[in-house]
Amino acid sequence: MAEKQKLYVAIAGNIGVGKTTLTRMLSEKLGWKAYYEKVIDNPYLEDFYKDMKRWSFHLQIYFLSHRFISQKEITEWPGSCIQDRSIYEDAEIFATTLHKQGFMSDRDFENYKALFEIMTSYLRKPDLIIYLRASTDLLIKHIRKRGRSYELQMDRAYLERLNQAYEEWIERAKAAGFKVFTFDMANRDFEHNPKDFNILYQTIRDLENQRWIDGL
Repeated sequence: MAEKQKLYVAIAGNIGVGKTTLTRMLSEKLGWKAYYEKVIDNPYLEDFYKDMKRWSFHLQIYFLSHRFISQKEITEWPGSCIQDRSIYEDAEIFATTLHKQGFMSDRDFENYKALFEIMTSYLRKPDLIIYLRASTDLLIKHIRKRGRSYELQMDRAYLERLNQAYEEWIERAKAAGFKVFTFDMANRDFEHNPKDFNILYQTIRDLENQRWIDGL
């Protein structure tokens, strides 16, 4: 019997949807290594929400570089792991939305995209993307609950644009061959409802078992 292959699962979704919580819960349940988004000590976030046009490129480059470090570690890690937001969301959602809104210049965006393409050519793609879908109202509720001062200034329209960008990206990702499981947060609460959490947990176990079978 062949050795069980390692898996890499990415948790995707908008700001405040619950990615970090789900990453922690699944990591603890599965016994997998967790990779979290670098937010707390990000030196650009607060300035970005005050002046998006001034700081958008700086912020996105910061996220891209730190995400690349995590992704490189994931590629080299010998076991299975789960990640709170992948490098693909940085480019496909956030940088793209900021560029479309005029907060990032064409020159900066092209520079960013070229760097992203070079970086991702060296990285392992996720075996599964779990996309947490949520309404803007639910996102705002979560954002207010966790109370990060710089996020409380966030424009509702910005969250709505990000939600739309996520929906478009998920379709592109599927077309490109990424395996995606969409979990709609409407009337679901994986943090407090074991049945909801088990849906997500079992999805990964099913994938893991399939990989085991493929390796026989």
